[in-house]
Amino acid sequence: MTVSEACERSDQVAEAYRHCERVVREEARNFSYGIRLMAPPKRRAMSAIYAFARGIDDIGDGPEPACVRLDLLDRSRQRLLTVQKAVRQQADVRALEGHPVLTALADAASRYPIPLEAFGELIDGCEADVRGADYDTFDDLLRYCQRVAGTVGRLSLGVFGSAGRQRAEGLADSLGVALQLTNILRDLREDRLAGRVYLPKEDLVRFGCTLELDESGVFIDPPWRLAELIGFQAERARAWYAEGLRLLPLLDRRSAACTAAMAGIYRRLLETIAEHPSIALNGRVSLPTWQKALVAARALSGVER
Repeated sequence: MTVSEACERSDQVAEAYRHCERVVREEARNFSYGIRLMAPPKRRAMSAIYAFARGIDDIGDGPEPACVRLDLLDRSRQRLLTVQKAVRQQADVRALEGHPVLTALADAASRYPIPLEAFGELIDGCEADVRGADYDTFDDLLRYCQRVAGTVGRLSLGVFGSAGRQRAEGLADSLGVALQLTNILRDLREDRLAGRVYLPKEDLVRFGCTLELDESGVFIDPPWRLAELIGFQAERARAWYAEGLRLLPLLDRRSAACTAAMAGIYRRLLETIAEHPSIALNGRVSLPTWQKALVAARALSGVER
């Protein structure tokens, strides 16, 4: 490789990372508070992971017909194979279709032991979404959560590094489940309007709920029953947080701060929903910017653990 070619490659990679960081700032704001606490090289690698994962998630939630989304997810799977091949062969970034996310992800995976194959599980989970999967039991939902959220935790560990990798992966899986359970409660009405129900049928039966909507998009179940259902799901999520946060002592300071910030924001979101179920039933819940920034600052100082 000539000097000019090396400079061109370096410029392409730098611009690719900048693109991924913009994606995280603009489209994954809750996670961005944690990622920005990382040292620059790891922050860039984490941004590449989240940008690729976000692209997969956006396809799954997109407005296109199911057949189109399934085709797009298959393309994502093929692009993942392209990245894996580029990493194995140390290929020039120009072989990556001029795609900034692929370029950044390939560069990150050449620097850190990122288990790229885990993205395949995320794609599997999104395909199940598109096909309209039902969840009869919590075990069914758990497998879905591990696919779409636990995998991102394991991918992140490739960048973080950890003491006791096998144990750390199990705990990262648990934390991913906690985050996804929180997402499900946050997006309860939005998902229902889109025809998706993630809460297990056995829990709906237990609390006498249907999650049916009237013509104006309002849940027809008695509010007190819905509140009990949400309270039960929130308590379940708390248990997964308690397990997953045991990961923090296995990480270095910056990685622990990143993880604590992301988990802290979602835990506060969960508590807001648990305390005021009607908010989640009438719209999508979010935390104010100042509160997210406070959680991130506390995580960096070691308080948010």
